[in-house]
Amino acid sequence: MIDILTRAGCFVAIILLGVILRRVGFFKREDFNLLSKIVIRITLPAAIITNLAGREFEYSLFILVAIGLIYGIVLMSAAYVINRKRDSADKAFAVLNMSGVNVSNFVLPFAHGFLGPEGVLAVSLFDVGNGAICLGGAYSVAGMIKEKQKRFSVMPILKNLVKSVPLVTYVIMFILCLLHINLPGPVVDLAGIVGNANAFLAMLMLGVGFRIDRSRIPEVLRILVPRYVIGLVFAALCWFLLPVPAVYRQTLVIPLLGPVSSAVPAFTAQLKGDYELSSAINSFSILISIVMIIAALLIIL
Repeated sequence: MIDILTRAGCFVAIILLGVILRRVGFFKREDFNLLSKIVIRITLPAAIITNLAGREFEYSLFILVAIGLIYGIVLMSAAYVINRKRDSADKAFAVLNMSGVNVSNFVLPFAHGFLGPEGVLAVSLFDVGNGAICLGGAYSVAGMIKEKQKRFSVMPILKNLVKSVPLVTYVIMFILCLLHINLPGPVVDLAGIVGNANAFLAMLMLGVGFRIDRSRIPEVLRILVPRYVIGLVFAALCWFLLPVPAVYRQTLVIPLLGPVSSAVPAFTAQLKGDYELSSAINSFSILISIVMIIAALLIIL
């Protein structure tokens, strides 16, 4: 228990460091975008390469991909049903902001820190399905809802997905693992050095971008309460019913209680939605997820 609390405390301390450095002027709010690019395009792919290089896993574990995808679809569907009496803009906002998990910048560092390579493997498989939602799927569906389109198109989703560096890295590494092809040692060593910076930079980035508008708490809770209720139900079902080793069931609890994807505020802005409310939802979800994940880890580990 002490080890879990210590590691969690370190993650929280790094987030607080980011908040403090922004407030004293070391970072500006705009620096969040630069840090995000470094994490998403450099350190995170390197961490994925390091943790998946030379790994072998059973085909049965691909059920974790399906869980990531199904979870996102259920969240989008619930958002639409709950907000069905609101106008199309509000429904689109709810669908986009209730779905998707921030695996890359939040969940993966937690999984790596607490559960090691097996945890990273499970989260990576989950994120392939989740990525289809938060890196293009939810945005495309929300856009169609806002424009009141009755015809669903897959092409906008695919165009967004192929631009995702982490998702492409996942796919390449999974193919290499399935074919039993190992990367050259120097490549893995370089990726290891770069990837070791991922957890620190990801948590620091969250602190730099962290902001909360207390006046909007009721609107935030309207989105987050149903999301976390569904997450708890999914976590319980996976823990008790999923036919995979315990370490993978333990790991799945983390993304199912994870915060909203960090890409959502940007997608909300592209849809000309309420970007400030989306940012508030994102920040609140980080706070809630830290508490819930630490509590869950204390119970299951």
